[in-house]
Amino acid sequence: MSPKQVPAPGVDPYFPANGDARYRVHRYELALDYRPGPNRLGGTARLSAVAGAVPLPEFALDLAEFRIGRVLVDGRAAHYTHRAGKLRIRPAKALAAGAAFTVEVHYTGNPRPVRSQWGGLGWEELTDGALVASQPVGAPSWYPCNDRPGDKASYQISITTPSPYTVVVGGRLLTRTTRASSTTWVYEQPAPTSSYLVTVSIGHYETVRLIEPSPGPEPLRAVPQTAYLPARLLPEFSTDFGRQAQMMHFFEDVFGPYPFGEYAVVVADEELDVPVEAQGLATFGTNHLGGARGSERLVAHELAHQWFGNSLSIADWRHIWLNEGFAKYAEWLWSEHVGGRTAAEHAATAHALLAGLPQDLRLGDPGKKLMFDDRLYERGGLAMHALRRALGDTAFFRMVRDWAAIHRHGTVSTADFIAHAAHYATGPLDGLFDAWLHETSLPPLPVGT
Repeated sequence: MSPKQVPAPGVDPYFPANGDARYRVHRYELALDYRPGPNRLGGTARLSAVAGAVPLPEFALDLAEFRIGRVLVDGRAAHYTHRAGKLRIRPAKALAAGAAFTVEVHYTGNPRPVRSQWGGLGWEELTDGALVASQPVGAPSWYPCNDRPGDKASYQISITTPSPYTVVVGGRLLTRTTRASSTTWVYEQPAPTSSYLVTVSIGHYETVRLIEPSPGPEPLRAVPQTAYLPARLLPEFSTDFGRQAQMMHFFEDVFGPYPFGEYAVVVADEELDVPVEAQGLATFGTNHLGGARGSERLVAHELAHQWFGNSLSIADWRHIWLNEGFAKYAEWLWSEHVGGRTAAEHAATAHALLAGLPQDLRLGDPGKKLMFDDRLYERGGLAMHALRRALGDTAFFRMVRDWAAIHRHGTVSTADFIAHAAHYATGPLDGLFDAWLHETSLPPLPVGT
């Protein structure tokens, strides 16, 4: 990237129009009402934020084409314009550098996905209900936000719907209150959360508690695990997700303590191309069930994202391999753990696959066009395997646990990871990282002890 192309600090080079790096949000409070029939969403978003190093005569939020009722800054009416997905707000008085402030936005409309090169992103109306799958820039499809992965905040989300529907949000259910024919569900997610990782599922679901088997005489902390799915799918679900509780224990051994208060999975009553991770929650489709554990690698992949991608969030989308490389390698580790193919066997298969494909992907900065390319996932897993071979198992897994612990609920970059890994090596790793992250040609298959 030439000097003229270097983005301003905090601006995502893949999505420079998204977010506003001049301030940070530390809490969102959303009070929403949703009617599935007419697909009508309305409510109030209250954001608590802090201005950056310079005064703010105006600032921007990302929000799709809703009708705005009013906008308040610190309780006072503010001037605003709303065009092309940007809500630009001018307070009655400029905000001082470093000042804490609140923004309140009242809005209504018919939510629909944000258009992108990957199809619609964000709020999706289902045959009978709705779900949210926002990665990477779909969050503005349903609430006003500072849509940058590195701007993490806590959330309280209240959603009122007709009473027959179940509402699932990532986090802890605080209250469920029914009045007449409507029910209000209030969830709290205290952990810092990227805007794209906030999700909602609304549907006719049965609730299933997953029971964790004790791994020995001294049981580990039991992470509450809950599933929401159509009742007719319960028999298949019990097989396809039957080892998730065991998987949670294994990943806590490998990656360190689970970083959130609970974990939920939703099986939406629709087919989905791929499952979708969110903070403390993952959403699957009916096509991911079959009663034969045919999608168990995806169960592992989405659970691993709770550590890598959610607790440890990337500073911007150039670093997406840190999310997907760890999650892909988690698939291989789980397979090895339960007596399936070893990580080395998976690595050999992935290497053979990549060797026959175009060599034009730079893992450490793939570009917007290739950031979700299948090759990024496979090469990311291979890079992790190469690092494991270079460090040896003891140092590698200590490095992984420390990486998750040191940066818990923070933001990370490729440079951070390279510097971290160096502390666990007996020799320089520059050649390894250059070959796997910065060169496009495929390095040799990692071998070693």
